[in-house]
Order: sequence, then C-alpha cells, then structure tokens
Amino acid sequence: MGINFGKKYSHLTHGFGCLCQSPLVAEINARIDGGMSRRSVLRGIAGAVGTMAVGLPAFAADGKPVLLKNFKVFDGKSAAYLEGRDVLVSGNRIEDLVGQGETVADAEIIDCGGRTLMPGLIDAHWHTILAGINQVAAMTADVPYVHLVAAQEAERTLMRGFTTVRDVGGPSFALKRAIDEGRMAGPRIYPSGAMISQTSGHGDFRMRTDLPRSTQSNLSATEVSGISALADGVPEVLRRAREQLMLGASQLKIMAGGGVTSVFDPLDSLQFTEAEMRAAVDAASDWGTYVCAHVYTSAGIRRALDCGVKSIEHGQLADEDTVRRMADAGVWWSLQPFLADEDSNPGSTPEQQQKRLEVSQGTVRAFELGKKHGVNMAWGTDILFNPKGTAAQGRHLAKIARWFDNHEVLSLATGRNAELLALSGPRNPYQGKLGVIEAGAMADLLVVEGDPLQDISVVADPDNTMKLIMKDGRIHKNTLGA
Repeated sequence: MGINFGKKYSHLTHGFGCLCQSPLVAEINARIDGGMSRRSVLRGIAGAVGTMAVGLPAFAADGKPVLLKNFKVFDGKSAAYLEGRDVLVSGNRIEDLVGQGETVADAEIIDCGGRTLMPGLIDAHWHTILAGINQVAAMTADVPYVHLVAAQEAERTLMRGFTTVRDVGGPSFALKRAIDEGRMAGPRIYPSGAMISQTSGHGDFRMRTDLPRSTQSNLSATEVSGISALADGVPEVLRRAREQLMLGASQLKIMAGGGVTSVFDPLDSLQFTEAEMRAAVDAASDWGTYVCAHVYTSAGIRRALDCGVKSIEHGQLADEDTVRRMADAGVWWSLQPFLADEDSNPGSTPEQQQKRLEVSQGTVRAFELGKKHGVNMAWGTDILFNPKGTAAQGRHLAKIARWFDNHEVLSLATGRNAELLALSGPRNPYQGKLGVIEAGAMADLLVVEGDPLQDISVVADPDNTMKLIMKDGRIHKNTLGA
C-alpha cells in the first residue's frame, strides 16, 4: 500500500512509495548492522571467555556478608602487617575490620589459614586491547578478533591478581562495559581511549606508503579501530580529545615525545606544540579530569609540565633538574622497569633495539632520582604487543624491589597507584576507594601464600601463590582448601 508523505518528505520515497532504497533507510540499516555486529562480538567474547574460569567460578555468597578470618593484613599503606582483625565484606564493599574472633550473624566464613591478605594489585600503565596480541595481528586482523583476544587476556590479568588497570591507549570501552556488567571476568578498567598523537608521532602507526594525507584520504586502520587518534593543530586536538571524553575516557593520553616500538619517530623528538598540548589539557580539565603524557626526555617532560600535564608516563631519560621540577609541581611519575632483559617488549629493527637499550640504561637512574627527590611515584608495566610476556606482569612488579623496600613496592601497586587513579575526579568510573583495606573501600582482595613483606617474589608466581582472588566482592579464585 502506498503512503502519501507530502512534498516535505517526498525525497525519502523510491518507486511506488517504497523506502527501502532511500538514503535514510540505508543509514538506519547500516547502524542496525553495526549494532548487531557489536552485539555479536560481545556474545562471542562472553562465550569464549566463559569457559576459561580458573579455580572456582565467580560468586557472591547469596547476598550474605563474607567474613575473612585467620590472616595477617597488608592494608595498602603500612610498613607492617595489621594483626588482630578480621575483614567483613558486604556486597562489593569492605564493611568493617572487626575484632579477631568476633561473631557476625549469617556471614559466610572464609578461613585464610594464616596467609597474607592484601588489596588487589593495580597496574597504572596497561594496554588492555594491545598487551596480549602481537603488533602485526593488532594492525591487520579483523577488529572483532583483536577484541576477543583482549577479553581472554583480561581474565588472565585478573587471575594474576590485578583487579584494576589504568588503560593508557586503546579502544577498551566495550570490554570495560562487559566486565562491569558481569558478562565476563576482568579487571576494573580506567580507559583513556585512543592515544592522541600528532602526525609522525608515537601514535602514528601508518606506513610511508600511506602518505600524504589529504581531505579525501580514509582514516588509517588504527584510527578507525580506536587505537590512536591523529591530530594536528589546536582545533583537531580539541576534537579528538573531546571524542575520547564522549566515549567515556576517565583520563586522556597524549604522545609528547618519541617512542621505542614505533618506527618513524626519533626518541628525542618533541611532539605537539605547547598550544596543542594545552588544548588537550584544557579539554580534560573542562571535564574534571587530567592528561597523562608518553615522553622520555627532559625537554619533553618540561614542556608537558609547562602545559599542565599531571602524569608523566616513562620519563627514563630525565635529568636531575627535571626530576626536581616534577617533585616541585606535584605531578605523578608513572615508571616501568624497562631493563632490556627477558621481559622486554619485542623489537625487530636495529633502531628499535638501540632505543630500547638507551631507555633501559636510563631506567636505573630514573628510579633512583624519583626516590631521592620524593616524586609522586606510580608503577606500571606497559607490556605491549607481547602475548608471551603478559604472564610476567607480577614479575615486573617484583623487579622494583631493587630500588624500594618490599612494603613500598606493594604500596606502589596498591594504595599509591589508587591515588593516581583518583585524579580522574568526577570522571572516575568507580565510586569507591581502591588499593586499601579499610572500612568502606571496594572489596578487591587477595589471599597470598607466603610473606610478601619479606619475600616480594611471591607476587611473581600468581598461579601458585594467589589462593583467593576477590574483585568487587565476588570470588574469582579460591584454592584455599586445595
């Protein structure tokens, strides 16, 4: 039956009143197809990951409170264990630290057997989508495949005791949502979204054959997938920054200097002008959050500080004057133990290998200077395009005992990293305290075999030492009785 649309809408009709080939219907169909594809991907991810549970499946105690007993407590802050306390969990929160032996009506009891109770670990520099896949696959595989691999790696991340990660580059929004909705296991994710980079910067993954770009050029594959966002000039930086905030970024990530794994940008290059960098900082500040910046050199760090960047990612080539400036400014220094050892990210070209050596030589001095001058230190791994290397996540943490006491190491990966995450202010996706064991904090807890304040290596062997893993009040692993 024909429909009379009148003159105003006559442009929508085709043939004898049929809309099936109109531009509007074509656009609607494309959106529906896109939505169906995304839903199918999520269903596939859930199915793939659902068979991977380690230990007991995640569960809450039928709405009952859970009382953990018989342990020593590292609370995420103190240099010594707290004793004489039991921990009461109700829902997804620590309700209270009650007196040892105190009875709690209707509570499920978990006897920890004298082991160590500590907060879930936090990795402040993680790439949820890119850690567990090699670079060739990340750049060339179907996008749904990349996300399926990332979902599997997310569960492995949680099972290594990392209950929270700050994702500093990659399209992790959908995976974060699926995890938060309980559709699959994984850590809490603080997403940055796409890495914002200038042309030729550390986030420009194009090949020489993709140049020059024009107004008629298509976006590169990494831009389409949301891994990176290229921006030149203040208007473009504002646009790309605001896009990531619209998608749900808890903080923004910009590339302020050269990188190791990238092919075309020199390590010493300065990236983004001050005006461009301030544009990103202004966009973040207007939304109540902050910018973190990838940068290695003193000149790049100083420019970032001048422009209001709150977190320096890497910075292994900083000189002492620059480190003093970081301490005076109260910014955060998110460092990784890049040591050119068996756990290094892979690199193929001689140029990449030389850059890696230069950064590794600066790593030792960077940790020493950061501690000497009292910089706000954070810790992360930056495992990237390294599917065989993700299992070493806890080993990366244990390595920094070279510069810190064991309680400082644990504090960096719990309470201190949580303070950095809290800089996201109103954009914080998780409204509760992380990284500590205290009344009201989120119930992200680990029961660990051994004494990490005496032997930090226990965090490097999670399969054997982590007997219970609780995130958001739900138990994902419990081998206490094994």
